[in-house]
Amino acid sequence: MESMALRRSSMRQLQRCMRTPCPLYLDFLAPRLGQHTRRFASTTSEAPPSPKPRYVLSKQQREYLDSALRVNQAGEIAATLIYKAQTPQVVRSHPHLRPLMKHMYEQEAGHLETFNRLVAKHEIRPTAMYPVWHAAATFLGWSTAALGREAAMACTEAVETEIGTHYNDQVREILSWEADAERRGEELDEELKEMLGIFRRIRDEELEHLDHAVANDAKEAKPYDPLVDVIRLGCRTAIKISEKI
Repeated sequence: MESMALRRSSMRQLQRCMRTPCPLYLDFLAPRLGQHTRRFASTTSEAPPSPKPRYVLSKQQREYLDSALRVNQAGEIAATLIYKAQTPQVVRSHPHLRPLMKHMYEQEAGHLETFNRLVAKHEIRPTAMYPVWHAAATFLGWSTAALGREAAMACTEAVETEIGTHYNDQVREILSWEADAERRGEELDEELKEMLGIFRRIRDEELEHLDHAVANDAKEAKPYDPLVDVIRLGCRTAIKISEKI
């Protein structure tokens, strides 16, 4: 009887946990730093033996990856907040856009989960500017949606243009390391190859959002040029700051 009571108590606790909301940004604020793993090491224990020696990253290259992952994490939390703030107003006036807004938000949420995991795994400090970016992203999403569907889509176009360019720069940088490794008769670590694939996939999904925005009249926003220029400048500024802070 005592065993049955314990099992029922455990089941009730599990059900309560499953009902408790678990915002994505909790991992952003408190990455699981207890996971002690190597940071961009030159070998991967799980990888099969290779006839080529591993390409060893320099201190500058490791710092570049730290900065890239910190910025990517910050950018994805901002993207989820923008879509979260935009969706109620956009969908209220244009119910047919509900599936599209849901699709874009869920992709951004997936990107955030990916970078939360990578930042925690490699014990990288998240940006100290999180409270500022949280407020700015929420306001940007709410205010552009208040201006109408076209302005909300122009916001997506502007943000994804900068983010897509940023991811593309990261892909090019790692490809340059791969080329350097080939010249030396070496090869990239398997984990770094996987990271390259992640950056490419997320870049392509961000550019897909840009295409959706343009297809839904982003360029009809009034005033289009000042709105897009200001948002793009804000994104570039946030990226530069998050690289360092």
